[in-house]
Amino acid sequence: MIKYFTQEGHHKLKEELKIYLERRSQIARRIEEAKALGDLSENADYIKSKEEQAFNEGKIREIENMLTSAELIKENGDNCVIGMNSSVKFKDKEGKIYEYKIVGSGESDPLSGRISYETPLGKQFLGKKVGDAIEVNIPSGKKVYKIMEIN
Repeated sequence: MIKYFTQEGHHKLKEELKIYLERRSQIARRIEEAKALGDLSENADYIKSKEEQAFNEGKIREIENMLTSAELIKENGDNCVIGMNSSVKFKDKEGKIYEYKIVGSGESDPLSGRISYETPLGKQFLGKKVGDAIEVNIPSGKKVYKIMEIN
């Protein structure tokens, strides 16, 4: 499955992979040290290190798979229409202003102002222009937003 990333998100993912690859040798060293202590069945350091190794290897595989299927989102040169990698400023009927960047699901972080194009809100924004209103179904009902700015 293709995962979409901004250049920044792709770079962060590569940096995260480097950290897990560096941990790989540290964990292997701890396992060897624990083996040298003897009886492995009751060796808490050995057991803990093996669990950490399994988790670390899983993260490496997960990130490598994401990078293999990653497609970079190009900067949106058209500030007239919302697309992937667009920053959108919008407001609700009460006048509360919000701002989000439309990104791929692999780097979505609503608390940091980054929403996936696959979310109900993200889907509604794609292809819209300044001045357009969108309607989104949320658990408490329908919410209407008016697009104020696109970057």
